[in-house]
Amino acid sequence: MKLDRILPFAKKLLENAVTSGDVAVDATVGNGHDTLFIANLVGPSGKVYGFDVQEDAIRTSTERLQQHGIKERVTIFHAGHEVLSELIPVEHHGKITAAIFNLGYLPGSDKSIVTKPETTISAIEQLLTIMAPEGIIILVIYHGHEEGAIERDALLRYCQEIDQKRAHVLQYRFMNQQNNPPFIVAIEKR
Repeated sequence: MKLDRILPFAKKLLENAVTSGDVAVDATVGNGHDTLFIANLVGPSGKVYGFDVQEDAIRTSTERLQQHGIKERVTIFHAGHEVLSELIPVEHHGKITAAIFNLGYLPGSDKSIVTKPETTISAIEQLLTIMAPEGIIILVIYHGHEEGAIERDALLRYCQEIDQKRAHVLQYRFMNQQNNPPFIVAIEKR
């Protein structure tokens, strides 16, 4: 297949946005796969800020980073992404080049703990304020469950109304796949 699947496309967007020494955000740390990927992109002189509300996610991610010897590049907050502008140090405001969200629930955990449209939209608004120009926000939207469908609809409404003078918004999805496959909305700050 020549078309990128959803997660490889998300990684390609991150690779285009993040270089060594940059500051980036993993807004939903989960099992730490994206956190590790971004930490490798920012390199030893960069910084990643991660957010998650679940202790299991933080523990798993921290262990993953320690196994790869790059924990010092990452600060993970046991908090929701809706407080990111309060927790990311002010000296990094204006320097964030990318942020990624994997929305829905943490695979293999309590499926009643899900991301919510209100907190996600709040985090996006904050990022659009504190990111560097041309910074990219990547939303990987998993909507194959009731709460995910609610969040999907709210996010699509919100993203369609972002002023094009403020950001470019892209939707990347496979239209003919069954079972509500995830898709990406990417927001590039102007």
